[in-house]
Amino acid sequence: MIKTRILLADDHSVLRAGLKMLLNAQDDMVVVGEATNGQEALAAVQRYAPDVLLLDLTMPQTDGFEVLRQLRRERPNVRVLILTMHEEEGYLRRALEAGAAGYCPKSAADAELLAAIRAVMRGNVYIHPSHTRILLDKMLPTASQTSTASAELSERESAVLKLVALGHTNQEIAEQLALSVKTVESYRARGMEKLGLTSRAALVRYALQRGWMKE
Repeated sequence: MIKTRILLADDHSVLRAGLKMLLNAQDDMVVVGEATNGQEALAAVQRYAPDVLLLDLTMPQTDGFEVLRQLRRERPNVRVLILTMHEEEGYLRRALEAGAAGYCPKSAADAELLAAIRAVMRGNVYIHPSHTRILLDKMLPTASQTSTASAELSERESAVLKLVALGHTNQEIAEQLALSVKTVESYRARGMEKLGLTSRAALVRYALQRGWMKE
């Protein structure tokens, strides 16, 4: 089995040790390196060529946001999953805008973290359920929200795509909008085609750029 190569970047040695034990115990994951600050993280990405970088936002020398920005320019194929104590909406939005593939609180560094790593390896954007609740109200359509780029989307297509961007499954969206799963799939496919998007990661970036998450 080909294992997902993971780099840990966090200045807390005890946390890194726990994460390394957890991840190396998985059949499909292996920790290939560690970093204690942002500069070390950037150098380690070049050295170890990981598939996934688990990145803390608040580290010495160079913070996680700057690491994200540099990697987006220099190593865009590396999937960066933020693992942080910051659960405020502002941190989440900044991280996604800077190119993070996912955002997970340190309090969920167990089964949820494993699910997050596997999700970003599939090309999805992972947002922990506690954060989707923070963003949900801001991403649902309101009468005052207008956008030339998304004007071609129907109200249902917009609602479905915004929930998709938040990480909800087709089944969950169907339950929230009182639709069948097949209808949700149809709205999802049609909306993505209209916007010229081919992945959920691209959809999340589009949602951020269009201001769907702003007040």
